[in-house]
Amino acid sequence: MKLVRYQKNGKVFHGVLEGDKICVLEGDIFGEFWIGRPVARREEVVLLAPIVPPNIICIGLNYKKHAEESGKGFPSKPVIFLKATTSLIGPEDDIILPDEAPDEVDYEAELVIVIGKKAKNLEIDEVSDYILGYTCGNDVSARDCQIRFDQQWARGKSFDTFCPLGPWIETELSDPSHCRIRSRLNGKIMQDSNTADLIFGVKELVSYCSKNFTLLPGTVIMTGTPGGVGFARKPPIFLKRGDSIEIEIEGIGILGNKVV
Repeated sequence: MKLVRYQKNGKVFHGVLEGDKICVLEGDIFGEFWIGRPVARREEVVLLAPIVPPNIICIGLNYKKHAEESGKGFPSKPVIFLKATTSLIGPEDDIILPDEAPDEVDYEAELVIVIGKKAKNLEIDEVSDYILGYTCGNDVSARDCQIRFDQQWARGKSFDTFCPLGPWIETELSDPSHCRIRSRLNGKIMQDSNTADLIFGVKELVSYCSKNFTLLPGTVIMTGTPGGVGFARKPPIFLKRGDSIEIEIEGIGILGNKVV
């Protein structure tokens, strides 16, 4: 089931995408819900970020090849950081290069977990009951702020528009531990990997995070990015005005954004 959040006639709704039709989502997205009647065609609405998260939890250095290209060893525990919730945008919004740091803005393709109900101190075998589904994410990052200026990650990861999510929440992803994940910049493949390269898998991450924070319904966990990011290339490749960046995850879909 593909859960969407969309805007039509100035109002925002939750729905279910079936083919090219959007149906009413009946019930509570964080409880019992079911598919209602069709209300619009896909092209008649604007897709928004599929969830408005109370927290955006991110995991750094969680793909083996990305840890290697970053010059870091494999972490012994998940490396956690946060993105500001004001960085959230949807699949039809623009990534805005910030005036404070426009020159070294990078892309990061990520599988994103969406939490479906309040969770605390979960064991690994309990995790599946607490996941609503999965979506695509782009952990947009100002590398100059992250690496040289601030030497920590909060500002460089949290400028407005630096957290595209979408295009929907897939509730029936068959195997999140083995999905092809790619990014394309202006049609050229930049990252091409598989979630099998994750150092810490989905269930480990949710369990670990829940033992450090209460995970509220709608919380998203960005699981890390594979190798191929822009700053690690020689020469480096950064996002610039007019670019188009796409994140594609097998079994979910494609998240696309323009850069302005």
